[in-house]
Amino acid sequence: MRLLSAMLGWGQARPGMAGVALEAPPHRVVLRGERSAHASLRWRIRLDRPAPRKLEVALTVAVLLGAGLLGAERGGQLDAVTAQYGGVGDWIACTLRLGVRMVTVSGAMHMSERKILAIAGVDDKKSLPFFDVAQARARLEADPLIKQASVRKLYPNQIVIEIVERTPYAVWQKDGDVRAIAADGAPIDEVNDGRYADLPFVVGEGANGRVREFVALLDAMDELKPRVEAGVLVDQRRWNLRLKSGIDIKLPESDPEAAIAELLTLQRQSRILEKDVLALDFRVPGRVFARLSEEAAAAWADSHAAKKGAQP
Repeated sequence: MRLLSAMLGWGQARPGMAGVALEAPPHRVVLRGERSAHASLRWRIRLDRPAPRKLEVALTVAVLLGAGLLGAERGGQLDAVTAQYGGVGDWIACTLRLGVRMVTVSGAMHMSERKILAIAGVDDKKSLPFFDVAQARARLEADPLIKQASVRKLYPNQIVIEIVERTPYAVWQKDGDVRAIAADGAPIDEVNDGRYADLPFVVGEGANGRVREFVALLDAMDELKPRVEAGVLVDQRRWNLRLKSGIDIKLPESDPEAAIAELLTLQRQSRILEKDVLALDFRVPGRVFARLSEEAAAAWADSHAAKKGAQP
């Protein structure tokens, strides 16, 4: 045996020992010169080191948890455990301190962070190793208000979400349902508060698809623009302008800009919008019909009756 070991170069006898000791040389894999050999040696030494105490404890806990979950599954209790603590993988990863503990959200102007987290599927039961960023990004970009999304994991316990929202262009009401819409008329968000109070407001079937047309009419109103509360699309053909004072301006189907120009002339010359009127009808070219309030109509009738009585 001594001769065989000497011939193979595996080791040599040590003086003062009764037997023969075989000492294997380090395993060396030469990939590219001696640097690779030393790198391989360092890797081997690193593997030979005893595992850190914390890692041993974590692995022990993971094994115990796995055994407990297996027992819960066999006992028919796994669904209840999963509902309370999340999936098996997430539970183990959270025990190893890889659970989601911090979420950074940027780019949200109109969406609440709570809603963004719900769409992305982030909660305190999730862990980083088992959190699917591609799936979260797809869910976010499926929301009408989100144009683009980015989701990243930062170990050990942070998720970073960046979104680019679609720009709300106007607010549309149909059958009591109120939504913010994009410039192309696509609904992008429900309206439950005053976040969109400064946007143009359109009402009626098909009004969302013609919102740019309404905004052009608003711009034609010049100094009267702040008085307009909403544009009501009638029979998907023409617009009524509802003023904040309650007066309706009935515009014609063709050339509504000319009717608005006539309204501006009347307002500048006679302050017609300060009169006691309920509606102004411009649908007949060259003529304006005014609908008076009951009090104004009664006063007008009395005055005309008095004039008739005074005639010889």
